[in-house]
Amino acid sequence: MKEYNYGIAIHGGAGTILRSLMTAEKEQAYTAALKEAIEAGYQVLDKGGSALQSVERAIISLENCHLFNAGKGSVFNAQGKHEMDASIMEGDTLLAGAIAAVPGVKNPIVLAHKVLTDSDHVLLVGEGALQFGRLHDISEEKEEYFFSQHRYDQWQKIKNTDSFQLDHTEKKSKNLGTVGAVALDKNGNLAAGTSTGGMTNKKYGRIGDSALIGAGTYANNKTCAISCTGSGEYFMRGVTAYDISALMEYKGMTLEEAGNEAILHTLTILGGDGGVISIDRAGNISMPFNSEGMYRAFQNKSQQEIKIYKK
Repeated sequence: MKEYNYGIAIHGGAGTILRSLMTAEKEQAYTAALKEAIEAGYQVLDKGGSALQSVERAIISLENCHLFNAGKGSVFNAQGKHEMDASIMEGDTLLAGAIAAVPGVKNPIVLAHKVLTDSDHVLLVGEGALQFGRLHDISEEKEEYFFSQHRYDQWQKIKNTDSFQLDHTEKKSKNLGTVGAVALDKNGNLAAGTSTGGMTNKKYGRIGDSALIGAGTYANNKTCAISCTGSGEYFMRGVTAYDISALMEYKGMTLEEAGNEAILHTLTILGGDGGVISIDRAGNISMPFNSEGMYRAFQNKSQQEIKIYKK
């Protein structure tokens, strides 16, 4: 039986990430967290696990780290609470699961995965998603678990205003955006997942691209697996994750060509910033972005690479 060129890529957000704004200690902390997550996901693949399991495992690691805006590190909304979005998809069956505006769940990606495996739906929201999680013993945490002084200070700056803050647009902040993973397993199956705490001071039940299949997450064995990070509204308008797959399937573009077209051309024209991580069935990995930096890493049988800055 053919063994595919299995591998995994992850991201921890894209935005204004400059060496001049990064201390050595912070850079080391982010690098260590990315390394831990990429190795956790890769170990699943190396032992013969599925791409879906690998994606979930890597994202759990990122969600458990306070440095990233997902799970434990999620930002505060306008009510001073934490509401999280996540989605996951497998490329073989095109099955997908997603949750949005869910409070208190320790690992939103686990709940999204449970929606995929144990429900007839794709997207569950708010209290209904929480009830579904409790039926399946999904771990929850109290509000204190999600508290960090940095996130609280971010919120205080714009609390009681009509402003909201995308992490990646705040030049003083290095704790950026969304987390995600894409993987190809030994059997040639692809998977993608994305998780986020959204935007600081968000109101009115705002949901971003991370919960939406085709916008922030997409996987199809015919083409590729994609996870997006950045200005969610623009990824939704551009249907960016699916756009990359469609460019490959219908225009015959390579993974790199399709990603560059979607991020460096279409997204840029729309006015959005951010990037994607992607992998195809041949094991090719591409991670284009149009911002100053993107926390990212990949690993396959021959190489591990962890990067933060554009250059």
